Amino acid sequence: MKIISKSVITCPDCGYKKEEPMPSDSCQFFYECENCHVILKPKHGDCCVYCSYGTVKCPSIQKGKNCC
Repeated sequence: MKIISKSVITCPDCGYKKEEPMPSDSCQFFYECENCHVILKPKHGDCCVYCSYGTVKCPSIQKGKNCC
């Protein structure tokens, strides 16, 4: 299985989208929107900002493992 290493994060406040590389060995709990500067945090039940706001789930979830 090929792991996708980039995801497009969409800011829920302003709708700004940006493709970002995902860390392969850790979770990213916070992400600052480049456009409106709001700090994104994972939604309840998600392990990281990529799982909540990205087009692709984080590498750990893609591998079928628990994240963090």
